[in-house]
Amino acid sequence: MKRLFVSLYLLLSLSFLGIGWTLDSIWQHYIDNGASENAPLVAFAQLLSQLPEDKRASYLKKMTHTPDFPLTLLDANQVALADKHQLTNDAVISIATTPTTELHFVAVGDQILMAGPLDLDPNAKLRGLFNLFFYLSLALVSLIWVWPLSRDLKTLQSAAKQLGIAKWDTQIVLSTRSQVHELAQTFNDMASHIAHLIDNQTHLLNAVSHEIRTPLSRLKFALALMSQYARSHIPNQSQLSDNINQDIDEIEALLEELLSYTSLDPQYDRPKFEHCELNLLVEKTIKRLQIHQIIPITFIPLATQIEIKANALLIDRALQNLITNALRFSQQSIIVEISCNKKWIQISVIDDGEGISSAEQDKIFEPFYRSNNKHKNETRGHGLGLAIVKRIMEKHHGSATLESHHGQTKFSLNLPLNLPRPID
Repeated sequence: MKRLFVSLYLLLSLSFLGIGWTLDSIWQHYIDNGASENAPLVAFAQLLSQLPEDKRASYLKKMTHTPDFPLTLLDANQVALADKHQLTNDAVISIATTPTTELHFVAVGDQILMAGPLDLDPNAKLRGLFNLFFYLSLALVSLIWVWPLSRDLKTLQSAAKQLGIAKWDTQIVLSTRSQVHELAQTFNDMASHIAHLIDNQTHLLNAVSHEIRTPLSRLKFALALMSQYARSHIPNQSQLSDNINQDIDEIEALLEELLSYTSLDPQYDRPKFEHCELNLLVEKTIKRLQIHQIIPITFIPLATQIEIKANALLIDRALQNLITNALRFSQQSIIVEISCNKKWIQISVIDDGEGISSAEQDKIFEPFYRSNNKHKNETRGHGLGLAIVKRIMEKHHGSATLESHHGQTKFSLNLPLNLPRPID
């Protein structure tokens, strides 16, 4: 909008100056005589003064008279002027007789030459045409500026209507020279964001409905069996009760994962960041997860302590998800390593599982996507763990990456050493 205001201001200013200067130059050069308009009358009066007084009137009558400039020769006693007006033969005295006319007087010896009545502004009509041309020129320049703006605004209006009827893929294509190009870009970003949110919500609803349907079906079946067991007194109710509790725990875990995922959506407020000692943070997470785990987790810290500005709980959650995922597929060992360069710090979780195929690597961070690889545990996750990791990294202006081949899989959390200033 600043660009729009500046362009309009410059257009009007330069148009006023350019058109006004051009018309003024034409007027001064071809029309306005200024102070020299009285010179012919003074010269004629001086010519008459060279003639004898009795021949001046006859000489004046012989001249071809112009209706717009009548001349009359008067005796001095026929004209009464105020004391402040002193007649001479080299200057013209003008006296207004009506609001639109005036008389000009100049001395011719002892007589007086009178011209008039004359129009006060003989070029009034022409001046009016010049004014009309000036404003029409401004109107034309403004039209040249406003017409493409109006066209682009209509394009914006049409796109807004399309977005209003749920056409989420609506995008505006305008020339980079357009006055509202930045506004169109903002609209496109908004439309893309809305489309992403709608698509994400639709995907989540479909996935959740699918994920919850299975444990709910088992619950219904178990409840039906329980009523039969209650009537027949079959001693399997304890096992059935455990199965029901497992299904309930599965639904609760899914809902907890879903809430965690949605809370990390970019539309929500950014988390609070604080200074964290990274070696200590990673070491605590590993010790907590190593309990009751047979596979050893080897930690390779940085040689020196390093502090980063981050949300410690979210970093812990992301690392926990990666290590838990590695425990499902690892065969003998897991390595957690921290490395850094001048711009980035990287936390890597490496396992010796069978690896992830290249076809799956592009989808592995999508919500509710689960790898087809075999894992040691019978229970499978809900496919939200790595999606949560990706969003946590986006909240920290970083990224989550994957490198995998047969016999090794490496997930990495990449964090900037200097966190960019967040956009409010």
